[in-house]
Amino acid sequence: MATAEAPRPSSTMHDPNSDHPLHRLTPEQVAEIGEAFQKIGDEVRADLGAHDAEYIRNLVTFHRRLAALSRIVLMASRYPPAWLLGTTGLSVAKILENMEIGHNILHGQWDWMNDPNIHSSTWDWDTASTSASWKHSHNYLHHTFTNVVGKDKDVGYEIMRVDPKQDWEPRFLAQPLINVILMLTFEWGVALHDLDLEAIKKGEKPLSEVREDLKGIAEKGRRQIVKDYIAFPALSGRKGFKRTLQANLTANLVRNVWSNAIIFCGHFPDQAYTFTEEEAADESQGAWYVRQLLGAANIEGSDTFHLMSGNLSFQVEHHLYPDMPSSRYQEIAPRVKAVCEQYGLPYNTGPFGKQWLMVQRTILRLAFPGGKVRKKAPAYVAPPKVEKRGPEVHTPQGPIPAFP
Repeated sequence: MATAEAPRPSSTMHDPNSDHPLHRLTPEQVAEIGEAFQKIGDEVRADLGAHDAEYIRNLVTFHRRLAALSRIVLMASRYPPAWLLGTTGLSVAKILENMEIGHNILHGQWDWMNDPNIHSSTWDWDTASTSASWKHSHNYLHHTFTNVVGKDKDVGYEIMRVDPKQDWEPRFLAQPLINVILMLTFEWGVALHDLDLEAIKKGEKPLSEVREDLKGIAEKGRRQIVKDYIAFPALSGRKGFKRTLQANLTANLVRNVWSNAIIFCGHFPDQAYTFTEEEAADESQGAWYVRQLLGAANIEGSDTFHLMSGNLSFQVEHHLYPDMPSSRYQEIAPRVKAVCEQYGLPYNTGPFGKQWLMVQRTILRLAFPGGKVRKKAPAYVAPPKVEKRGPEVHTPQGPIPAFP
């Protein structure tokens, strides 16, 4: 006689005493949250128009002009002021193209414009990773299985242990050094990421696919090397070749370290939750939204900081709406917070310095065996409203209470 199979744990199983926010929610609440987040996304997408299109077109134009001007200035790189000015401008241009332009265009955030020059199917960004491989490892794997240990290859990038749920291996003792190397060479690490080293090791990925991936990486890498380390330095002449090469190398290093810091701060601080494959199994749309919310963390900063981060400082909003124009994230953040407040969910955020140091501490600690999940952020609670009151008025009979 066959016995009934025990129910498999899932993200929608309700446990009011659980420390996990997703499990504390009832199925009805999860569905309501899904509808609330879906409504926000639908309303913004219905409102997209000329103003949004003007934003991205102006930004692309600004980036190209800044990059071109910086390259021109670097033709005189043998003079220190020109080297400093050109290197600074090129660093900013590369960050803008990588973060706010390339990353977001490849997410399909601007596909609604039907502009063949600014479209996820045609854009090729200024980095070593091919657009096709990045869209597979990032758009599909990471944003579908966000923070699911064993499914999301971005949890440690297959080379580091960033969560206690990952089994410790002796090779992780080297991860503090590997972390520094990855910061400096981040574009190349991203380029190799879609190879899926684990699948290759297990023999699950055909050698034909591996060869095709390596061919694409080699071709894109060759173009990047020729452009930054041969062609443009050559324009500076024999006397300026070495200095311009150094400037291009510096700009790439600045872009790599910056993008690494922003991405790590959005995914690996203490507030971010990770999930088992069982917790994410058969999840509803509402549960997917909640997992995206809990698995990401924002970074507080100025408007300029948000722009230079590609608005990934709003990592929570980005994971909820990866194909929404990033320029709208700051606008919807208060509405996302309001949903968190209503259902007692944490809204993960913190200053850049605090988030970055938190991540580095985790990488150092988890290089060694053991480790435990740190206390997560509490539920989001809106700050109390302070009512403005008028001045206290004094009369012979005494003061009249201040009026609201």
